[in-house]
Amino acid sequence: MPDASSQISPKNNTFLLGQDKAEKILLDAWKNNSMHNSWLLCGLEGIGKATLAYRFARFLLSADESKKETYTSLEISENNPVYKLTVNGAHPDLKIIERDYTDTDKRKIVKAIKEGEALSEEELKTLKKSAVIKIDEVRMINEFLSKKSADNHWRVVIIDSIDDMNQFSANAVLKILEEPPAKSILLLISHNPGKLLPTIKSRCAKLVLSPLSENEVASLLRRYRPQLTEKEVKGLAAISSGSIGKALLYSDNMALRYYDDLCKLIYAKDKFKLADLLSYTETAAKDEDSFALVQELILKFISENIANSAHTDELADVWENAIKMFNETSRLNLDKKQILINIVYELIKAV
Repeated sequence: MPDASSQISPKNNTFLLGQDKAEKILLDAWKNNSMHNSWLLCGLEGIGKATLAYRFARFLLSADESKKETYTSLEISENNPVYKLTVNGAHPDLKIIERDYTDTDKRKIVKAIKEGEALSEEELKTLKKSAVIKIDEVRMINEFLSKKSADNHWRVVIIDSIDDMNQFSANAVLKILEEPPAKSILLLISHNPGKLLPTIKSRCAKLVLSPLSENEVASLLRRYRPQLTEKEVKGLAAISSGSIGKALLYSDNMALRYYDDLCKLIYAKDKFKLADLLSYTETAAKDEDSFALVQELILKFISENIANSAHTDELADVWENAIKMFNETSRLNLDKKQILINIVYELIKAV
């Protein structure tokens, strides 16, 4: 599946829905001169954390501090020079730290630049990024923060995401958090703050963003995927756990069809047709992306039904077994289709 972050680019997205409370906290901190040097923006993936980080960065780099009382939001115009510079990655006072491309794909990019031939859209889609943010990328923060802004503006670092760091890069960030330079701010994005070093969390102001409501997800789907029918919009909003990033990913990967077909199999109970089960698992196991998507949807079905089911114990057993089998499929290179048949059949029996 494509990365959810590729669905809407936070750096040029000016529209943020459902995070008014978090935005007000940041704006009030700036207005009241109570700004922390480091903020941990955390919550589910795809709910607007990176969009808020860029939104706040653009605001800090453009706002007139002598007129604080006039600002009511973090919004700036797309015609603002700061907006244009940040979109193009050219603002001297903004540093973005994220996973870099693998060495092989970086060479492809450099070669294309030297030869003056831009990579095609299809070639760009195949580029892969490193599994982690490396320590060399973190060291660039020190160099960046050692320089002062020409206009005495803030210098802003966005790390997207801090979850992607290994032990060495995380420790390097920790040293920066211990003694941040004046008039600098680090915005650390985390989808899973529970796994971060306690010392990193203790040095940041924690800002937890809430999942979006189904209505908010639906509204954003209508905005970003206008071709969807109203039935599809409502169906996707219902299974996306309050994440517009997840909803867009599902929209582009036929997840709603997979989920609906899964539900039909399960709720058919003992009347399900073996041919339907075989057809479903055949399609779901056709490639790694489809298999990963259906894994996620199966676990989603269990988690959303386990609390309100008369078969809680049975579903809990299926959940535990599904996790084990999915892990073993990857580790032992087991038959994906057979694994899915076993798990879906267990669900049918449990429900």
